[in-house]
Amino acid sequence: MSKLLVVQGHPDAENAHYCHAIAEAYISGAVAGGHDIRQINIGELNVPFLRSQAESDSPDPAQFVTNGQNEIEWAEHIVFVYPLWLGTMPALLKAWLEQVLRSNFAFKVEGKGWKSHLWGRSAHIVITMGMPSIAFRWFFLAHSLKSFERNILKFCGIKPVRHTLIGSISTMDDRARKKWLLRLEKLGRQAR
Repeated sequence: MSKLLVVQGHPDAENAHYCHAIAEAYISGAVAGGHDIRQINIGELNVPFLRSQAESDSPDPAQFVTNGQNEIEWAEHIVFVYPLWLGTMPALLKAWLEQVLRSNFAFKVEGKGWKSHLWGRSAHIVITMGMPSIAFRWFFLAHSLKSFERNILKFCGIKPVRHTLIGSISTMDDRARKKWLLRLEKLGRQAR
């Protein structure tokens, strides 16, 4: 049994989106696999943007920051699900990451280097997009995915990091959508 955290990164909590179906499929598989699972829905949170180093260093972070940090500390595996917006993750998800993965929680700068604090956790990034995933990977070189993987997650000690790219969602038929949901359900059962 693994402790899994699903971070639903779609900023619209009012309407059902394919990202929500993906997260639910993963969770369903994880429950069937006997895993302990928790979820954070970014769209339900009031996340302010950090505007200065002083705000980031604030000794009294908001409750959603403390809750997010507690969930990350609890988790062994973290799954991020979000749509690709303007070539990267939605701003609300990035704002949440900046708030939650603060210095002294996720890492500590020491001299000319840093010490990662989130060792022992793995992650899986699931991104939906309107373009074909092959275009994102080969033409755009998956720059935002690589940045998230290397400059945020691995920097904090989270590895290995796997990813699933689901492209052409706006033109995808129901059969293909169901096939992806079955894949995500299987990943949930396997805690991958």
